[in-house]
Amino acid sequence: MDDESDAPLGRATVFGSCHRVQGVPECVDARKAHQVEKGESVDAGAAVEGWPAGAESVEVGATVEGRQAGAEVSSPAELSRRRVGQPASRARQVRRQQIGRELADRHAGMARRADLLARGLTDHDITAEVGRGVWQRVGVHSLCIDGRAPTGEGRLWWALWESGPRAVLDGASALIAAGLRSWTEDQVHVTVPRNASYRRLAGVRHHVLRDVGATITVGLRRTRPEVAAVRAAEWARSDREAATLLAMTVQQRLVATAALLTMWERVGRSRRRTVLDGVIKDICDGAHSINELDVGGVCRAAGLPEPSRQVVRTGPGGRVYLDLFWDDLEVHAEIQGAHHFVGLKVVEDAARQNDLAIASRDLISLQIPVIGWRLHQDRFLRQIGAALEEGRRRRAAREMGA
Repeated sequence: MDDESDAPLGRATVFGSCHRVQGVPECVDARKAHQVEKGESVDAGAAVEGWPAGAESVEVGATVEGRQAGAEVSSPAELSRRRVGQPASRARQVRRQQIGRELADRHAGMARRADLLARGLTDHDITAEVGRGVWQRVGVHSLCIDGRAPTGEGRLWWALWESGPRAVLDGASALIAAGLRSWTEDQVHVTVPRNASYRRLAGVRHHVLRDVGATITVGLRRTRPEVAAVRAAEWARSDREAATLLAMTVQQRLVATAALLTMWERVGRSRRRTVLDGVIKDICDGAHSINELDVGGVCRAAGLPEPSRQVVRTGPGGRVYLDLFWDDLEVHAEIQGAHHFVGLKVVEDAARQNDLAIASRDLISLQIPVIGWRLHQDRFLRQIGAALEEGRRRRAAREMGA
C-alpha cells in the first residue's frame, strides 16, 4: 500500500489472536480475538500491553504510522482513526482516479473493468471508487467514470462491452459511430454471430445473423458504412425513415454511391425491396432514375391529364431534374434529383411551397423531390390535380375577359 511518508511504515498484522506491530512486541488479549477477526476497534488498555491504562482504542489491521526500527510508533488515538476498510492513501486514490480518467477520455466517459485491471488497479481499487460514489457500475464489464449512466458515444461502448467480444455495432448505430450527424436512435443496434452468446440489455437491440459482414475493428467495432446503411434501412420503422437514413448517409459522404449500390445488389431478400430499390437508385444514380420515372402514366392512372412536355435537365453542379409542362394550363412541375438534399426535410418544404404556388397569380410551378414522389406520391398527385384545376379556372377567366 502506498503512503505519503518518506520512510516505510510498520504494519499491524493478526496472527491467530495476536496483534503484532513490527518493532513493537505487543499481544492482543485472547478475549478480544473475535473483535480482532471482525476488524473492530478494541480497547487498547485492555487488549495491548504497554499502552497506558485508559488509552484510546487502536484499530487492528490498520497501518501503523511509524518509521523503521527504532522509530517512535504512533499513538493509539492516531491508529483508531485508520479503520479497517478505509480507502487507500491519498497517493493511491489519486493514481486510480488518474487511470480511470485516462480511460474515460478515450471512451466517452466509460471504462472497462479489464482495462482498469490491465493498468495495474485491483478489484479492491475499483470497489473503493464505486463505494465512494465516484464511479458507477453499469454492467458486468463497464464502469461509468463520468456521471451515473452512459450517454452518447459512451452508450455505444457500454453496449459493445456488455454484448461480448464478438459483437459489433450495426445499422444506424454503426453509422452514428462512423460520424452520421443530425440523427438519433432510441436503441443501440448490435449484431452478433449466430453461434455467439450474449446477454439481453435494456435499450439494446441484438440482431443475430449468420453473416455479420465486413467490419471495422479500430475504435468502436462496427460494420462498414455500406453494410450498416442497407441494414439501417431494412430495420427502420417506416419507409420514410429508411429513405432518410440512406439519403443522409450518402449526402454526408459516409459511403460511396458505388459501394452502396454494390451492397444493395447483394441483398437477397428484403421486405422493402420495391421502395428501397427506387430510393437507392434515386440517391446513387439520379439521371438514370429520373429517366425511368413514368410520371405521365401515373397521372393517367390517377385520372389527371398527362404533361404535354417532359424534359430531363442537368443544372449547375450536375443537378438532375425533370421538367413537366401542361402548356395549355400554364402549369409546370419539377421533379428534382435526390443527391443534393439533406435528409427529407426538403419534402415537407416542397409540399408547403407548392400550396403557396397554387394560390399565386403567376405561372403555377411545383417542386417535387424525387424521394417525395417515391414515398408520398398520392400527396403530390393531389397537388398536381389542384394546380391543374386552378389552371383551368384561370384559363376560363381569361377567355371570359377576352
